[in-house]
Amino acid sequence: MGIHHLFQLDYLLRLIAASACGASIGYERKNRMKEAGVRTHFIVAIGSALMMIVSKYGFQDQIGWDNMSLDPSRVAAQVVSGVGFLGAGIIFMQRETIKGLTTAAGIWATAGIGLAVGSGLYFVGIAATLLVIFGQVLLHGKFKWLSSLSSPKTEVLTLQILNEPGSAQHLREIFQRHSAAILSLKIKDSKKTAGTLDVKAVIRVAGGFDTPQLVCRLQDDPQVAAVEY
Repeated sequence: MGIHHLFQLDYLLRLIAASACGASIGYERKNRMKEAGVRTHFIVAIGSALMMIVSKYGFQDQIGWDNMSLDPSRVAAQVVSGVGFLGAGIIFMQRETIKGLTTAAGIWATAGIGLAVGSGLYFVGIAATLLVIFGQVLLHGKFKWLSSLSSPKTEVLTLQILNEPGSAQHLREIFQRHSAAILSLKIKDSKKTAGTLDVKAVIRVAGGFDTPQLVCRLQDDPQVAAVEY
């Protein structure tokens, strides 16, 4: 086997390593039911590695040509910019809350990992993959000290409460006990069910706040007829 074929095998190994790193990050995202999963991260990683390999080694036959200047970093820079647009497509608004930021950042990091492995920095690429996965798993853990470091988030709850004296104040007290700051509370007579009020509550909570637990607490309350999240 000639030296040229050995180089080709090395490039193939880089593609395989990059795809494994991307798929690993995508698997963590898939398990959390996020917008981009294994296939997306797999393709981003292997595509970035391929572009890096082409950028570094695809123009070797042109070295020495007159009036020819090669800059392998140019393709890598364009990959970073291009993946930024891909990540932007994952971010969207849902119920007055921004969704997909973490997944978009993961796509961007996966492209960087692909570039690193494609350039031959195996250790750096694999280490970065492990750090990304470790950070995703750890920061999604229900640790109080991590919740205080997370950015606040906005949640929207739609409820039906009994039209009784003190019902609105009772609802405020529930939010207060769960450390949820009320940004907006719209109450009006329900047109669906007699004797109830329609409530739209916009609350701000800590980044690690367990909203489903609050919803369960509201569902168990005798003054709450229905709640949607």
